[in-house]
Order: sequence, then structure tokens, then C-alpha cells
Amino acid sequence: MPLIGSSLTPEDARPRIVAIGFKRIHQMLQALVPELADRATVEVLDAGFDAAVAQVRQRQAIQAVDVVVAAGSNGGYLRQHLELPVVLVKVGGFDVLQALATARQRSPRVGLVTWQGAPLDLSPFNTLFDLGVTQRTYTTEDDARACLRALQQQGIEVVVGPGLVADLADEMGLTGVFLYSMDAVREALHDAVEVARAARIEQAKRERLNTILGQLSDGVIAVDRQERIQTVNPSMARWVGVRPDEWLGRTLTEVCPELSLQTVLRLGEADVERIERVKGKTLIVNRLPIVEQGLLTGAVLTCQDPISIQRVDRHLRTRTKTPAAPRRHALEELLGRSPAIDQLRRMALSAARSAATVLLIGESGTGKELVAQGIHAASDRREMPFVALNCAALTETLLESELFGYEEGAFTGARRGGKIGLFEAAHRGTLFLDEVGEMPLSLQARLLRVLQEREVLRVGATEPTPVNVRVIAATHRDLREQVAQGLFRLDLFYRLNILRLDVPSLRQRRDDVPLLAEALHARLCHRLGSDPARTRPWLQALVQAATRYDWPGNVRELENLLERLLAYAGDEPGAAPRVQSLPERLRLIAPELFDGPSESSPQGLQQLQTAQEVDHLRQVLAACGGDRQQAARQLGISRTTLWRKLKTAPATPSGPTG
Repeated sequence: MPLIGSSLTPEDARPRIVAIGFKRIHQMLQALVPELADRATVEVLDAGFDAAVAQVRQRQAIQAVDVVVAAGSNGGYLRQHLELPVVLVKVGGFDVLQALATARQRSPRVGLVTWQGAPLDLSPFNTLFDLGVTQRTYTTEDDARACLRALQQQGIEVVVGPGLVADLADEMGLTGVFLYSMDAVREALHDAVEVARAARIEQAKRERLNTILGQLSDGVIAVDRQERIQTVNPSMARWVGVRPDEWLGRTLTEVCPELSLQTVLRLGEADVERIERVKGKTLIVNRLPIVEQGLLTGAVLTCQDPISIQRVDRHLRTRTKTPAAPRRHALEELLGRSPAIDQLRRMALSAARSAATVLLIGESGTGKELVAQGIHAASDRREMPFVALNCAALTETLLESELFGYEEGAFTGARRGGKIGLFEAAHRGTLFLDEVGEMPLSLQARLLRVLQEREVLRVGATEPTPVNVRVIAATHRDLREQVAQGLFRLDLFYRLNILRLDVPSLRQRRDDVPLLAEALHARLCHRLGSDPARTRPWLQALVQAATRYDWPGNVRELENLLERLLAYAGDEPGAAPRVQSLPERLRLIAPELFDGPSESSPQGLQQLQTAQEVDHLRQVLAACGGDRQQAARQLGISRTTLWRKLKTAPATPSGPTG
């Protein structure tokens, strides 16, 4: 019955009581009803036993009944056959003495017949006051008749008892004295009002609790001390495929053994965050004891859907992502009209339709991550995370913890509560492993296991976590040669080399340089707030001068060179003589276009180990004024790689090294 936030009238809000009694008690009830008019709605029925049960159920079906009031055997019968609280009219000591006094005024031979469910023991009074009262008890109407016949045969003339007994005594020629007083009936009605009020308060709490439980996405089951189910919320009912009322009152172990709470009820200890299969569904299960006033009164079981948790976690990561986070690229952003780039786009689109692992082969700066993001964006995982990691950028220990995560206390300095790895962060999405050829052999074995078993084991953990991740790997190395040298696992190579895509270098598609330069120039001008028209002549001069350039740093080098051009195009070096010719000024700003590798160089910068490569490095370094950071960025390699190549090169006077 809705009580909270409802629009009930004052009459509807009052407790509804049905009072039941024959003849004498019926008359008392009728007389007392007006006294309760402002506190309850009371209906009095002149019925008993089966007829009373039928009438109460009929009224309950129309409008809820809170409490039933009855007396004697009639009340006992109703308690056994109704699911409603039944308040019995109680006989007090004063009522008994008053009734006996009335009976003794009529005859000294007095009998007392009471219902067996509420017996009155007068033996101490009989002995003490020499009352001479013969006492009997009954259960049914036939028992009452038998008791009266026996008393009549003993010469009893007056019988004190409930309404049924008093009426039967009158019928049999005896004198019946009604046992119940007006005060006893009044007290029972008042008790009924309080019981109804308490029941309504409890019902309101229960409805509020059920409303809360009904809104939870977690499944909840509560049981009593005997593991009888008291509450099943809709989420739990949906997961186990039943209606909530089907399980109420039944033992949890009986209906669903895998969710049993017997251990918690026996030990009184919580058991939390268990990963269990329930009715074919993987759930996170928590079992907790219910302790009230220091006593164990039951237990509660909660279940969480891991997919929902991952969805919330993904939403949180999305909302807390910094505005500067790179946006995802699409395959349409692979600019160019050359056959090589057309073929790459077609193959990448085909790879996006598959769930297999992808291996991208290409020199540094060719746009392998752009291709990986494009494949992800074109796949059915596009709404899920895209997580990228450069395997060459971290030490072996850091790479292991980043990829696989770790448990709390796994090592000194481990974050409290542990940390999820990138495989878990990319669950249901894509993990891009750049420079996978640089991964240590020990981690290659762990990566292979994740790819085969689709589960990841955190550092320090004992139980693996299932993951659903699509892996796209990339490298600039020849992995077959790495395998031959013992630097890369053959089984991992075969596991990665399912969908192979070769990303062409810029020298393999020189015809795309004008289109790429135009797009990069527009993007840089927008980012730097520069006027594209002012530097367009420089752009045209650069494209014309680079027709025979090999672009060892590929598209990244082209972008960096354009940014340098935008920075220097309007300026002249302070100490240098004024140069009128645009090509001469371009030679000053980008000398590598005129002195760099020629078409006769068949390989890119990172594959050349010749003196020509070293000369080129030194020329670029000189053009950058000795700034190794800028030179490394221009060449598309790391500062450490540049330092190593220059350090191991034979000393020559061809250019500055520092």
C-alpha cells in the first residue's frame, strides 16, 4: 500500500481493521466502533471460522486489511488460516473475578469453560478462596458442547465462558455468563490500532527499501538466519532468470547452490570480490553477514556485472581525459593518390573488418600509428578505448608494469591498491604496440601468452584477468632477421604477422609530396596562427627543391621541415648578408634538401650504416646550429640514437659533431 508521496485521503490513510465476533461480543464491538472513528476504519462481521476467513479474504482483495480482531477459538482459527495479524481479545484477572462474582450471585454451582489456546488456571484461587469452580477447556464447538454436557451432569448450573460457550449454555438450559468485559474488547481494539500503525511504518520502510533495491544495477539477495530468502531485487532476478516472488521464503542453497550463504551464516565473516559463474554469467560476488545489536540475524549477497563496471570506468576515463589528448584518426586521413597509398588504404579497411592481429611494417615517420588508429576507427571496436604504447620508450621493468599492471605490494613503491595494465585498460578495444621489435625477450613470452589465452596476469597476482583486446603491432625492423639473430621469438612473430601491412616510405610515393605538403602547411598555419598566403611561395619552392630528396625521416621529417620554414620564412639571420633569391634563402633554411641523400640511396636513414649517412647527420646537425634535440626531431629519430650514431662514426672533418 503506497504511503510515501501518495495522494491518499485522510479516510484512506487510516488503518483498516476487521473485527469478528458472534452475538454478545459482536454487540460490544459495534458499541465501541465510534470511539475509534478518528483513528481507524473498523468493520464488524458477525461470522466465524471458515465463513469469517472467506469474508476477510474477500475484503482484502478489494482493499487492504491491516489487522483482524477476534476472540477465543474463533480468533485462534483465524490466526491459523489468515496471512494477516490477528489480535485476540484477552481476558484479564479482573474480568474473570467479575464474571465469577456474577455467576455466584445466580448459583453456587459454577463452571468455567475457556478456549484451550488461552487457558486460565484458577486452581490457586480455588484452593485459597474455596471458590468451588469447576474448570474445563475446549478447542472446537463440539468440544465445547461436550464440556457443557459433562458439567451439566455434575450438577453445574451456571457456566462462565466466551460468547460461544455462553450461547451454548443457554441453549442447553444452563445459565451462561459472558467472560469478556467491555474494557477487554476496548483494549483489543486499541492494540489492533497500534499493531496496524507499526505495520504501516514497517511497510513504508520495506517499500522504500524495495524501491531503492529496484533502482540498483547490482543484484541483491537477503536471507534470514536459516538462509530463507527475504529479498530478491529485480537485477538479481533478471540475471538468474526468475521472478522475485518465486524464491521468497525458499532456501538459497536449494534454489541456487552456487550463491549459497551457508558459510557466511556459519562463520559470520565477509567474503568479497569473488569472480564466479552464476547461471552461465560471470559476476563479481560479495557475501556479507547481517549483524543487529551484536547478533547475527542473516546475510546479504550482492552481485556486480563486470561489463557494467568496465563501462563506468571507461566513461570516467573519457570524462577525465585532458583536452589536449590526441583525437582518433580515420583511414581517410591517409593522404595521397599514389598506388602504394591506395593499396594501403584498401588493405587497412579489410583489416578493420577482421578481429585478427595486425602487424605494420614501415620506416620511422611513415604514419604507422595513424594507420593503426584508422583501423580501430573503422572497426566494430570504434567506441571502445584505443591505447598506444611505445615499447622502446621504457625500461623492461616499467614496460612490464605498464602492459600487465601490478597488485598492491608487488614491489617496492607499488601504488596502493595496485594498477591496471594497458591490456586491461584497452579491454574490448585496441592496443597499439609501437616498436614491438624492441621488446625484451622475457616480455615477448608474456605477450605471446596474452595473445593466445586472452587473459593477463598482473605482476604479483595469482589469478589471471580475462581480456578482449585487438592488438596492432608496428616496427621499423626486419623481424625475420631479428628472429634469425635470436632477438625476437619466432612463435610471437607468427602470432603478430597475421594481417601484415607495409606502410610505404615517402620516397616510394614522391608524387604525394605536394599533396601532403599542402595539407601539413594548412594544419601548421592554423595551429601557429600564421597566414597561409604569406608562406605559400616558400611551400612551392620547397616542393620544387625536394623532387629528388629521399626523405629519410618520411612524413614526420616533411612536417618538421615545414614548421621550420614557417618559423624562419619571414626572418633573416642577423649577421648574414641579405639574400634576394628565394631558392638561396631556402638553401640557407633547409640545406638538407640540396645536400641530402639522392635517389641513388636505396634505403632510409635508419637502415643506412655508411659514411653517407654520417655525413647527412652532420649536415642536418649543422643546419640546426648544433642543437641535437632539434636535429633528432628533424631526422625523425631519438636524441639518443643520433648521439650513438655520431659517437660510433669514424672521425672526419666533414662537419661539426657537437
